Amino acid sequence: MSGRHQTHSCCSGYTRSQLLRSAAAEAGKGLPAIEPGMPEPAGTGLSRRRFLSRSAGLALAIYGASKIPLSAFETGIAQAAQGDKILVSVFFDGGIDSLSVLAPVGDSRYQQLRPNLALPPGAGTGFSEDPNLQWHPAAAALATLHGEGKVSAFPAIGYDHPDQSHFTSRHYYEIGELQVGNRTGWLGRYLDAVGNDENPLQGLSLDGSLSPMIATAEKPVAAIESVDGYDLWSRVDNPIEDEMFESFARFGSLPSDSPGLTQVRRAASQTDKLRQDLAGVGDFSSPVEYPDTWFSHKLAGLAAYIAVGLPIRVVTLRAPGGYDTHADQAGDLEDNLRETCEGILAFQRDLEARGLADRVLLEMWSEFGRRPEENGSLGTDHGAAGCAFVIGSKAKGEMVGEFPGLATLDQDDNLRATSDFRGMYCSLLEQWLEFDAEAIIPGASGFARPTLVKP
Repeated sequence: MSGRHQTHSCCSGYTRSQLLRSAAAEAGKGLPAIEPGMPEPAGTGLSRRRFLSRSAGLALAIYGASKIPLSAFETGIAQAAQGDKILVSVFFDGGIDSLSVLAPVGDSRYQQLRPNLALPPGAGTGFSEDPNLQWHPAAAALATLHGEGKVSAFPAIGYDHPDQSHFTSRHYYEIGELQVGNRTGWLGRYLDAVGNDENPLQGLSLDGSLSPMIATAEKPVAAIESVDGYDLWSRVDNPIEDEMFESFARFGSLPSDSPGLTQVRRAASQTDKLRQDLAGVGDFSSPVEYPDTWFSHKLAGLAAYIAVGLPIRVVTLRAPGGYDTHADQAGDLEDNLRETCEGILAFQRDLEARGLADRVLLEMWSEFGRRPEENGSLGTDHGAAGCAFVIGSKAKGEMVGEFPGLATLDQDDNLRATSDFRGMYCSLLEQWLEFDAEAIIPGASGFARPTLVKP
């Protein structure tokens, strides 16, 4: 699959590193890069080891575990057959302009605040739950799913006293609280509570570096650089390689009176079992056609992983491109938003075709929205309330929190939030993952739980 590389105008020094170099996760080395003085990402200091690799450069980096036996994968795959629910988190990196994704074309101030960037009425599909809002034309695929009742939209999500720093605001969203410094992500704490000590695939980053959202204190989680080519490494090639692994299997089945030799033979047998269980993962096919982009290819691989039965609970990945659109916003936003939404529509159709749609829920979020007023560079600057979406066959499919309008903005002339991101997290934990949010989100009792999941 090919992938396009968009450029966008953004804050100086604002980058996301994809490097995996150190023995422990640090900002820029296994974790997202940050600017000096910004909060360290959750997961900083978490130990890391490399495991498996060959074919197409795939590497699986395991965090939070010093030793994981092969038997863990066999056990985990068996457990996955129980049909655990899966949450996929997609991040709009940089602060997406929610007033373009759901454009308030019916608001009298919209054209006034955005004489150049405002979308004209009728340019996109109307948002059925609020006649003042309209989907961006590039979000047509998301509008399609919304029309099918599979998208719950937050048109103005955020938190009190918003911080307009990329790194601080994103840190809040990643750890699930408004205090700097927590070293575990909100989904990492969930995995610490319910996860397996020997299953790193329970929390999976698809962007090469560890997502701070799944940073744990104890349980292993993983990051991969590619969805292709899952295989065991050896120093020989076929046909000798196949014969070698088959010999392992035969050796592993032999009886022995020696406890030590029994253990060695069992490990050899498990090696071949793992190889067979995962044989079809790297060379996957999809029952539906995906767009020819790297983002869609990742989603297609993820659907195949789930179908094979890998023991996955939560997954994180970045949406294509970047959304820190201080200048020349229209073109970059359109290209990246279209690529994202079309990939997600294909992913949903793939899950439906495989009979897996009732097991997977997807949430899309960004660290903040943009200012209602455009700037002099045909872009928008850092704002406050943004948008979020919960997507899937089991999504309730209803708007959460009203759009507050542009007549009354906050003290910084930004869009006011009508729902809190921590309330969304509480609902996802309790209604989807079936786990008490009080144990995960600080102050959870104080947040309203919107209904996000169909009964």
